[in-house]
Amino acid sequence: MAPSDEVFVSSLSTGSWESDPETGCLTNLLCSSGRVEAGLARFDNVEGSLTYTLPERETLLVLEGNSRIEIADGRTLEMKQGDMVSLPKGTTATWHLTTPYREFFVFGAE
Repeated sequence: MAPSDEVFVSSLSTGSWESDPETGCLTNLLCSSGRVEAGLARFDNVEGSLTYTLPERETLLVLEGNSRIEIADGRTLEMKQGDMVSLPKGTTATWHLTTPYREFFVFGAE
């Protein structure tokens, strides 16, 4: 495979979104190598909360909106635009989002 086949490009203004039935968000997958997956996630009109157990390490950068992440171990993270966090595989957390909410995420790379 040529190196140019491994170059992936997207934009914050992308119009290409797919529904993620597990989380209820829309995603724009930048790349997926089997070990690592990266892209954008968008929650437009979310009410209530979402409890989710991470299948892989997730590292994210908040691009828009706010979130309060209540981790099952008792810690609570208050995230706003520009904040980053990296959560280990297996973390169970309840997410409370202020929408619209967008993030750049990377799953994997444990």
